[in-house]
Amino acid sequence: MNETSSSPVPSVSGIAPEEIAAQANALLLDVRTPAEFEEMHIAGSVLRPLAGLDADEIARLATDKESCVLICRSGGRASQAAKRLESAGLPSLRVLEGGVRAWEAAGLPLNRGRKSMSLERQVRIAAGSLVLVGALLALLVHPAWMALAAFVGAGLVFAGVTDTCGLALLIARMPWNRRPSPDASCCSLPR
Repeated sequence: MNETSSSPVPSVSGIAPEEIAAQANALLLDVRTPAEFEEMHIAGSVLRPLAGLDADEIARLATDKESCVLICRSGGRASQAAKRLESAGLPSLRVLEGGVRAWEAAGLPLNRGRKSMSLERQVRIAAGSLVLVGALLALLVHPAWMALAAFVGAGLVFAGVTDTCGLALLIARMPWNRRPSPDASCCSLPR
C-alpha cells in the first residue's frame, strides 16, 4: 500500500484542505478503514472504505451535491477510489490533496476518537514479519521457504509500481479494522 502519492488521477481534480470549507454542498467521502475513521475524521464526512466501495451507493449519496471529495490518509487510496468512481461515471470528483494528514497540518478541525494503528503501518509489520519468517524458515528448515520472502518482495514491488497493495486490501478486511461504522448521516460540512 503506497500512499505517499497525493496527486489525483489526471481527469479528477485535487482540492486543498482550505478550499473544502468553500464547498458548502459537497459529499465528503472518507475511503479509509473504520478504525482509521474512528481515530480521526473530518466533521460531516461519510465513511465508505475503499475495499467495499459501491459506485451506485456513492451516486445516490452524491445526488444534489456539487461535488464528491474523496478523503484518505494521504491521498493514495482516495486516488484509487477516484479511478473506480470515475470509470463508473460519477462526475465532479475531487481528491483531498494530502488527505487527512494535510487537513490536520493546516490546523483544520478533526473529530477524534480512539487511537488505532494506521493501515500503512499494519502492512509494513505484516510484510516485514512474512519476510523474516520466510528467511528464518529457509535458514533453519528448508531453503524452499525463501520463496515466501521472494513472494512478499515481489508483492511490494507490484504495490509500488501500481499503487495498489493486495496485502493492504486483505488487512483492511481484518476484524480489528472492521469496527462498526460510526453514524455519519450528515454528508456536507456544517456552515
